[in-house]
Amino acid sequence: MASLNAILLLFVLIITSSISLSSADDVKADDSDAPKYQNCSNDFQLVKVNYWVDGVDHGSITGMTARFGALPPSSLEKAPRLPAVFTTPLSGCSASLSKLNLSIALSVRGDCAYTAKAEAVQAAGAAALVIVNDGEELTEMVCSEDDTGSSITIPVVSITKSGGETINMSMAAGKKVELQLYSPQRPPIDYSVIFVWLIAVGTVVTASLWSDLVGCEQNNERYNELSPKDSANANAGKNDTEDEVVDITVKSAVFFVFSASALLLLLFFFMESWLIWILIVLFCIGGIEGMHFCISGILLRLCSSSGRKTVRMPFLGEVSVLTLSVWMFCVVFAVFWAVERRSDYAWIGQDVLGICFMISVLQIVRLPNIKVATALLCCAFVYDIFWVFLSPYIFHRSVMVTVARGDDAEGEAIPMVLRFPRFMDPWGGYDMLGFGDIIFPGLLLSFSRRFDKWNKKGLANGYFLWLAIGYGLGMFLTYMGLYLMNGQGQPALLYLVPCTLGTAAVLGLVRGELKDLWSCGTESGSSRQPSGEA
Repeated sequence: MASLNAILLLFVLIITSSISLSSADDVKADDSDAPKYQNCSNDFQLVKVNYWVDGVDHGSITGMTARFGALPPSSLEKAPRLPAVFTTPLSGCSASLSKLNLSIALSVRGDCAYTAKAEAVQAAGAAALVIVNDGEELTEMVCSEDDTGSSITIPVVSITKSGGETINMSMAAGKKVELQLYSPQRPPIDYSVIFVWLIAVGTVVTASLWSDLVGCEQNNERYNELSPKDSANANAGKNDTEDEVVDITVKSAVFFVFSASALLLLLFFFMESWLIWILIVLFCIGGIEGMHFCISGILLRLCSSSGRKTVRMPFLGEVSVLTLSVWMFCVVFAVFWAVERRSDYAWIGQDVLGICFMISVLQIVRLPNIKVATALLCCAFVYDIFWVFLSPYIFHRSVMVTVARGDDAEGEAIPMVLRFPRFMDPWGGYDMLGFGDIIFPGLLLSFSRRFDKWNKKGLANGYFLWLAIGYGLGMFLTYMGLYLMNGQGQPALLYLVPCTLGTAAVLGLVRGELKDLWSCGTESGSSRQPSGEA
């Protein structure tokens, strides 16, 4: 019977976004399509609009600067806290009847040009202008070709309709509202990247050494004792384990990449919340299977007799009590994450489910030799670069980055990524790493570990240690690229493939073992255990 994990892995290899990026919006949110003119060429920058009601801090609203006018200070200490006043008329297109001197004026969008509003409130003595949009997006305020806004010297910021309504409710109730505008700069590097690096390297190494950590005997025992069984198949555990190992072929490697491209385009053009929900359900199913695999393996390693107690279940027959208990825990864990997936702490559950899933599938789907690894990783290498760096020239946006962030999914996001919060970033957000950046190189590292064991190689004269170091170096270079390119999403496989596959090829060539690595698993190559194919 085919493993559910194997089937899910084939699907995840297709839908995973192999990308390392920061999901928080950049401070500079410039749009190259928005026109620029002389004296009207500011980059659009995100702004924090802090507000107080009767002296009580009520948090902040996110806004965005205009192409014209002064930029808000980047330091909170340099940002003045001033009273908020709505213009009269609300459009702000003419001289206001409200007293705006040394205040932050608020007006609504429409009736005249943005520059006309800014000039009117500036003439009335306002220190800044906040324009309330008529929708829930941050409008890009630009100049016309004839009016460049060169006379405007105050900051001009747009906020969403809901943000304006929040402020208006307090002012309509006769309460004093004060605003403070500033645009904090994102730190050049956040410490979260260190934790993402540790998680990625730790997951790859743990998956490659899993059979050594839990013991092969325990692994076989798990399939014997933790699966529904009867007297007719009680001794079939070992064969079941072998059947669940699936080798990737060159054809399936190429198929994965072309299928991934097709599905990536589907998600890009039809990024709806219902489609993301399908992926969330599949992620939960895979996470449950992965957690069950990992927890059961660890418990059996610690206590080999823990799975001997059984209970008879309808339709399933005799099932291990341990299986039932672990399975129920995993289901509750996954459901709780799905319900709370938008909370601040949901990243912990997502990472746990994702790590367990990747460890389990790397035990099931394998690379038989370097020949297949070269086909898979080279195709993934081109795939990653194209959809991150080259797709904007065709689709005007990076397809990979858009899909990974879930920009068009009504607040939902694809769960097939590891996330870690940017604690030092004033704009918050997460550093993310796609599952493909762990699974694709992880398949090669797992093969190198098996090759070392078949040929009785030690750490120094083997391949696994050096490929693990290469993977860590590749991840380091990925985040260096992220830093040097000001947070632009990076195709991590651009760095990981040369550092892992390249390391294996160079070592094999120097040691004269490249032929063995290339033909391993064939009749002319090294012997190994039989398995299925994908």
